[in-house]
Amino acid sequence: MTNSIWTQIQRILERSLNPGLYQIWIKPLSASVEDGALTLHAPNEFVAAWVRDKLAGHIAEASAQVMGQTPTLTVVAGPAIELSMPDCPTDSPRAPAVPNSPGLFGPAGFSCPASPDNQTYPMRDRTEPAQIFRFSFDQFVVGPSNALAYEASLGLCRQTLPAGQLFISAGPGLGKTHLSQAMGNLLMTEDGAARPKVVYLTAEEFSSRLILAIKTREMERFKAQFRENVDALILEDIHFFQGKLKLQDELLNTVNALQSRGCRVVLTSSFLPKELTGLDNQLASRLCAGFIATIEQPDLQTRLNILTSKAKIHQVLLPGDVAGLLAKHLRADIRQLESCLQNLALKARILGKAITMEMAWDILRNYDMERPAVDIEQIMEFVCSVYDIKPECLTSKSRKRQHVIARNTAFFLTRKHTELSLQDIGERFNRRHSTVVKGITAVERHLSLQTPLGRQIESTMERLTH
Repeated sequence: MTNSIWTQIQRILERSLNPGLYQIWIKPLSASVEDGALTLHAPNEFVAAWVRDKLAGHIAEASAQVMGQTPTLTVVAGPAIELSMPDCPTDSPRAPAVPNSPGLFGPAGFSCPASPDNQTYPMRDRTEPAQIFRFSFDQFVVGPSNALAYEASLGLCRQTLPAGQLFISAGPGLGKTHLSQAMGNLLMTEDGAARPKVVYLTAEEFSSRLILAIKTREMERFKAQFRENVDALILEDIHFFQGKLKLQDELLNTVNALQSRGCRVVLTSSFLPKELTGLDNQLASRLCAGFIATIEQPDLQTRLNILTSKAKIHQVLLPGDVAGLLAKHLRADIRQLESCLQNLALKARILGKAITMEMAWDILRNYDMERPAVDIEQIMEFVCSVYDIKPECLTSKSRKRQHVIARNTAFFLTRKHTELSLQDIGERFNRRHSTVVKGITAVERHLSLQTPLGRQIESTMERLTH
């Protein structure tokens, strides 16, 4: 019965996913099964889109354990209609359930393009450009802040870069995912036999697949998938591997195997290799072996060019003075620029009016506009006020949850709003450099997953600049 199959899948997901993720995104789903196809029904399109974008890989892997094969997965908005079908064959191979592994398992972070209702996702092959790669080099706006990373990415694809490995470091929203997907897109559009086999995923998903392979005794299949049947590996957010030595060992072996075969490897992170901590010495050396490129915040002219490009893509008539206003006040990241532009265009469309400066100011108030610079003392005072703690709690050895959250928030804000190095931040808070990196990584993860804590931290950070 469909309900029985979905119940078993849910049990596996409940053990393998973060509890908050399971409760918010998996529990509200219902399912229908027919002819080896699994259709998930979400209460609304927002939930459906989030599940498609973030959890499709985990659901497919859990489904394969229950159904004996990887199903075609569809996620739609609306209630399920019960379909009759026979139970799974009793002789279908089933892998053992995966036990909970705190700190190792988590959401895939695997990003697919936004899709309409009833979009079908065949899960066996994740390297089809239409399913994975939303971005291309043509859409990337080049400026002084990102020119080196752009040229290196293009060079890796064209094999003109004097290295087979590329490491891209950039803060959130500055374009490292755009370049990663652009590389995958370009590689996958090569003609005929020259087309390489591309694997694109996050470090967290790589780890989840590795642990699943260990639990199901399919390590040989895992090794073949990532070492032998790959011509180009694109791995995002590798700072996830910090402190996870067993996972690092497999990553090192995988990269070494690919390099020995002359394959191309792309690694991205919010930190430079030298800023990562808790790494095996050999892996740390390997990360520095290729070409390293950073992406900084775009300057005013680049932001203007980005707005012009986005306006053209979204078919928005954007007056020059309005573009200048947005570019002047939105400097944090490119995502904010595009989001503001889309909201502005939508408001103009709803009102049936042309975009004006007054309208732009109204929309800008919802964003993190450029404000006078804040220093570390102001950040510490602000964080203590928000979390209702004393300043000494930020520099003490206290491990109380509220103190740790406040301290990590302060790390993140100081990194974002000041020019202090990680070492300087650690010294100011009486912490080691590695603790600062872990704290910033934890905040970034909660923000990207939009967990309850992530939303709380996001709200806190908005209050600093408003």
